[in-house]
Amino acid sequence: MAVKVKRGIAGLATVFVLLAGATTAQDAETLKRQRAAYEAVQAKSVLDLQPFRDTVSATDAVTGLHVTLVSLNPATDAWFLLQLRDNAEAEARSFHLENPDPAAQNVVLTSSNPPALSITTAAGETTCTPWANSAEALNQARKSGLAYAPICDGRLFLRNRVTGAKTNIEATTDFLRDHVWGGESIVRFVKKNFFKDSELETSETVGTGGQSGAQTGPAPMKGRVPPQEQPVISTLLDVALEGTDPTRMTIGQWYPVAGLEGVFASAFQPRAISPEVFEIPGANRLDNIESNATGYMIAFDLALYDFGYAVGTDHPALGWSGRPPRSIRPRGLPGPDGIDTANPLVTLGMVNPVIASRAVATFAGGFKRHHGAFKFGDMATFNLGHHYGFIEKGVILSKLQPSLSTLFGLTDGTVVMKTWEQADNALLPQIEFARQNGVPLVVTNPETGQPVPGDRVTQWGGGNWSGSAKAELRTLRAGACMAASGDRNYLIYGYFSTATPSAMARTFQAYGCSYAMLLDMNAIELTYLALYVPRGGSIHVAHMVPGMALIEKKTRGGTIIPRFIGFADNRDLFYVTRKGKTP
Repeated sequence: MAVKVKRGIAGLATVFVLLAGATTAQDAETLKRQRAAYEAVQAKSVLDLQPFRDTVSATDAVTGLHVTLVSLNPATDAWFLLQLRDNAEAEARSFHLENPDPAAQNVVLTSSNPPALSITTAAGETTCTPWANSAEALNQARKSGLAYAPICDGRLFLRNRVTGAKTNIEATTDFLRDHVWGGESIVRFVKKNFFKDSELETSETVGTGGQSGAQTGPAPMKGRVPPQEQPVISTLLDVALEGTDPTRMTIGQWYPVAGLEGVFASAFQPRAISPEVFEIPGANRLDNIESNATGYMIAFDLALYDFGYAVGTDHPALGWSGRPPRSIRPRGLPGPDGIDTANPLVTLGMVNPVIASRAVATFAGGFKRHHGAFKFGDMATFNLGHHYGFIEKGVILSKLQPSLSTLFGLTDGTVVMKTWEQADNALLPQIEFARQNGVPLVVTNPETGQPVPGDRVTQWGGGNWSGSAKAELRTLRAGACMAASGDRNYLIYGYFSTATPSAMARTFQAYGCSYAMLLDMNAIELTYLALYVPRGGSIHVAHMVPGMALIEKKTRGGTIIPRFIGFADNRDLFYVTRKGKTP
């Protein structure tokens, strides 16, 4: 018997049982046992972290080859672990497979003689046996050097372990932290003295009351003056806009991004925010530098776009962060979730070619594991220090922790940003992706319905906002928020050329965000966003600011190979794709 999972419109998996003769482990008792292994505080494998996995096995009657296909989460139908054994006692050879388009095709293992992978689409069913002839197809795919090596006539990909790209700054800081005594202190010194305000952008006021901006899109920033009287400033936004030159933008207005329906851009300076916003308690006073610092917002209409998430080749890692006290670590536990490696699964820091063909944007994820836990305050003392959790393709790589800001998507396409609660674990069977990063910058006051600063915005250690040892918080930062305008909902990415958490909170409040969270900080590569804009029959790669273009690779002919799309990266990412579009 094989189990085929079809993704339902409500985000719940509808299970169809096909009589195929293979043995399946997806029954109530097995699910109960898998859930107990998931919950257990003990050393385990990454498979033990998958409480919903379905394991199907079959044996080739002629060769004696034992074939096992583990669907790591049948609700997403995306990641599979294929295991081959020459006999029942032999050590398994493992291959991490990806179904690149789960909405359009399903994958199951049948026990026909010989066993085969059955791949079903609207056009019909095909079968594939990549383990035939001593697994020749799998071995060739593994030797190809490709991060995503096609098998089964390109219908599936073998995920191959590759080295993720990193900038010189990242390589140096990683080396110092990992190999040099006192390396973390050196990194902090360099950040404080050489990188603080290194990306600060200030703008010249070149007029007042410029273009009126978009007639649709998110609500404009709540300013000191009416929108038509807001200053027009010089800007460095490296994105073509409709209605204005991207080098001249009215503060707080939204402009459609040329060539991308439902994507909008805005420029801001906190000095232009309405005094009403600053009257709401909960944030520190802004200094003159961050008040005059220029930043940008990019908004995506959630009615038109889907979101996803991918873990980098190296980050975030799965072991312990060195920040919480060692006394909280249970003896024998290699990491907060019982693992310190994703093996035999492969993380790649890039999207598969099918997703790449319909992507409109990518942006950098969140903190590394090193910074992704609490060193100070109450949250450092329980829940093992609150290590930030993350899920890719429905596969739990690190558990989601209560009280942390979480951006996640469900299998029905719903995108949510909220503070995770214990009761939210009931959503785990439906989660497509999730990424946690710290505590909220902005929440909604349940009594007034107005956005207010999160309760830890002013707490350096208690909020885990990072910065210098003297709690100097102003630096390059990026964050995200959710906002509504009329019947439309938007996910907004914010780039702050230099800001404290208080400046971020005030700005997201002014844009009417119902919830906002920090993503990453300190360097261009960690606050990276790129848009992929159709232009003249090709795709133009546009960046939030010009410096981000330096991160991309180029062919000898000068063609840009974009980060997260064309090559694997050591860092994690979010990606944005058009709804309902297939290659």
